[in-house]
Amino acid sequence: QVLDFGWPDLHTPALEKICSICKAMDTWLNAGAHNVVVLHNKGNRGRLGVVGAAYMHYSNISASADQALDRFAMKRFYEDKVVPVGQPSQKRYIHYFSGLLSGSIKMNNKPLFLHHVIMHGIPNFESKGGCRPFLKIYQAMQPVYTSGI
Repeated sequence: QVLDFGWPDLHTPALEKICSICKAMDTWLNAGAHNVVVLHNKGNRGRLGVVGAAYMHYSNISASADQALDRFAMKRFYEDKVVPVGQPSQKRYIHYFSGLLSGSIKMNNKPLFLHHVIMHGIPNFESKGGCRPFLKIYQAMQPVYTSGI
């Protein structure tokens, strides 16, 4: 059985997608003692890190004693091999997902409107000082606006 839950590289999936992935993994693992989940990624390891970390939070909520031991083994592998969840948005979404599971965060189904962006200070990325920032806005994983560069 193969399921494709892909999303663009260097992006974080919608929280609903993380929930779907974790539910599918948990359903498969609980369907048979010999079932395993294999995660494959064509890009950087950050996406695998997001899924791995999210599932560890998810499985902690519904773990039996045997699953707790499996979770420990998975955590060791995760820390040794997959740990680079490098993008700030990926790290932030793991915290959001953990908050959803614990009940400390609720999903907002209302639309969000971006009215303006304010940058305090100018980062010094160039040898002569300053930078040339640009803004790219995504909606449902599709770019809807890119400022001039």
